[in-house]
Amino acid sequence: MTKLSVNINKVATIRNARGGNNPDVLRVAQDCERFGAQGITVHPRPDQRHIRYQDVRDLKPLLTTEFNIEGNPISEFIALVLENRPTQVTLVPDGHDQITSNHGWDTHTHLNFLSDVTARFHEAGIRVSIFVNADEEMVNYAARAGADRVELYTEPYAAEYGVDRVAAIAPFIRAAEAARSLGLGLNAGHDLSLQNLAYFHQQIPWTAEVSIGHALICDALYLGLEETIHRYLQQLNP
Repeated sequence: MTKLSVNINKVATIRNARGGNNPDVLRVAQDCERFGAQGITVHPRPDQRHIRYQDVRDLKPLLTTEFNIEGNPISEFIALVLENRPTQVTLVPDGHDQITSNHGWDTHTHLNFLSDVTARFHEAGIRVSIFVNADEEMVNYAARAGADRVELYTEPYAAEYGVDRVAAIAPFIRAAEAARSLGLGLNAGHDLSLQNLAYFHQQIPWTAEVSIGHALICDALYLGLEETIHRYLQQLNP
């Protein structure tokens, strides 16, 4: 079964826009679990423009499903992850000034760095996923770095889905098959939605987990959070 991990960054963005604690990020995370989500994802950035480091600390004792912390493994991020020991850490090569993640790691160039960071997290018993483009070479070097999983950056698939979904999914199938042949678990995320998720899953049904935030929170404005989560789960497990 493919798990749905809800990225709650956008909830924190709304909260931070006005100050205070409305909406309550902790309550939303617990509601996502109660409505059927099998995981919660957060992506704390150094400027704390959405999820804050303290949110991570507050969430950890409350969550009952898988907790996935993703981000660029700078020293502060590494310390935060080691302090809170989530189920999974996802290493993402985003710069401090990026609006959102827009590419995966060059795992070949950064092999030594990623190997060192992965080893540190493994020592703490944390599963490591490395964010990569749909490129077999990048998948291969993620395996060499010691990763347990790769997360495929799916924005290119989402962008091309409405034009030619067969062509859009093709490189992702190749990358997913490469991951499977290397014994890597497979995650996916970025711009997956109710429009394109089912087809992705039909073509790559061995995906272990999808992490979805922006589209899911947007859908929840119209459908409500509970109904939205149920619809995403139906895409994965009809």
